[in-house]
Amino acid sequence: MDEPLFFEETPRKDPWTNIRVEDWNDWKWQLKNRITKIDQLESLIQLSKDEREGCLFADKKLALAITPYFFNLIDRDDPEDPIRKQVIPNVKETHVQENELLDPVGEDENSPVEGIVHRYPDRVLFLVTDRCAAYCRYCTRSRLVSNAQDYNFHPRFDAGLDYIRNNPQIRDVLLSGGDPLLLSNNKIEYLICELRKIPHVQFIRIGSRIPVFLPQRIDPALCAIFKKYGPIWLSIHVNHPNECSKELFHACEQLAFSGVPIGNQSVLLKGVNNNTETMRSLIHKLLMMRVRPYYLYQCDLITGSAHLRTDPREGIEIIQSLRGHTTGYAVPQFVIDAPGGGGKIPINPNYIESVSEDAITLKNYEGKRYTYPINKESESGKLEHPELIQPLVI
Repeated sequence: MDEPLFFEETPRKDPWTNIRVEDWNDWKWQLKNRITKIDQLESLIQLSKDEREGCLFADKKLALAITPYFFNLIDRDDPEDPIRKQVIPNVKETHVQENELLDPVGEDENSPVEGIVHRYPDRVLFLVTDRCAAYCRYCTRSRLVSNAQDYNFHPRFDAGLDYIRNNPQIRDVLLSGGDPLLLSNNKIEYLICELRKIPHVQFIRIGSRIPVFLPQRIDPALCAIFKKYGPIWLSIHVNHPNECSKELFHACEQLAFSGVPIGNQSVLLKGVNNNTETMRSLIHKLLMMRVRPYYLYQCDLITGSAHLRTDPREGIEIIQSLRGHTTGYAVPQFVIDAPGGGGKIPINPNYIESVSEDAITLKNYEGKRYTYPINKESESGKLEHPELIQPLVI
């Protein structure tokens, strides 16, 4: 199938113009040739003072690493480029504000064994590596990934699997890290195969930015594993329409044709995607790639992220501007992952105007009011939790 004209192949710029196509399309070559040092970066792009100072401390907070493929998506002449802001360190990451936390969503205190986070009754987060192909500067696990902060995370697959086996209430397992798709095919297949053997595990998910940072990794051998043990659900992480390249389109196409349902989780970031036009372009491109926009996250209160965090009201306004103006499939759920471990809390525009014993008064996307009558002859007579349908005031 031909890709839509909306997706362009990522141009190979200096110093990679003469690299063989076979090497460029080899995910291991991409990893081996990542930009990981300031001198490499400065030979490719003019860094601002804040960026340069940020690179000098990166090995103490969160490592610098950018694949050649993803770096080529940056407009090197634009100091405000939205992809640049996501992966090039900035000295503002050292400016820690009140209420910022190393573990902003309380994962460590909900970890019964190393590598397992058990916050919700029926599901667990299974952290299987601390490595990524590139490092997002707002990463909620920057304490852990890349081990720049000496967190010394050493995932023990067997301990995590034993915990899941011994807790029959667990029906949903999310593999994350770091990025699970950086593991070898043998390790990925081992983990998925062992999870499939557990009778009470019904739902296996993977959280990965590999298709975005390293689409070359999505090859027939990997897709065959997903098809063999499927359905394996995949959550990818695209924040800006400029990340929606022809390479990402083909990676998602291979995954979808292998029976992998794909959802996207974006983070609302200042100067990256905190406006309706950008978000609308992104969600439409995602749908064209067979990816369902799933979550839009308010940026977590990770230390040093204030320069990228937005007012949560901007997220509500973006959702309100999308609802009714595009297909419902395209509208993500805006959520705040509650500080301290409260879990994801949906934040919506206020569509409920009032609730009485007789009716609910609603407001649609155009601001028009409608009344839906309450059936007084219902069997229960009263709601057990009437507060659940009270108007939400933000």
